[in-house]
Amino acid sequence: MKQAIGILETKGLTALITGTDAMLKSADVQITGPVKNVGSAMVSVTVEGNVAAVKAAIESGVEAAQAVGEVLSAHVIARPSESLSAVIPQAAAAKSRATK
Repeated sequence: MKQAIGILETKGLTALITGTDAMLKSADVQITGPVKNVGSAMVSVTVEGNVAAVKAAIESGVEAAQAVGEVLSAHVIARPSESLSAVIPQAAAAKSRATK
């Protein structure tokens, strides 16, 4: 993991989806894993990309999410440690379609 990662945590799924949509539209970032339900209506998403793109995406995501709900936290990690990948949610491998 050599790229930056950004984490957006909101209270409620609507705010998170709105913020995630804004992040993906505003900068060249990718979602690294599934939306994570923390509990008590707290949900989070993790994106990755270069440092400038992740910072821009998080700023856009926070602004959009605050317009419809509550942002609990947002953070950018510029150069995460390789061992951090063990705790970051990863996207499930795409299922291969069997051809008959």
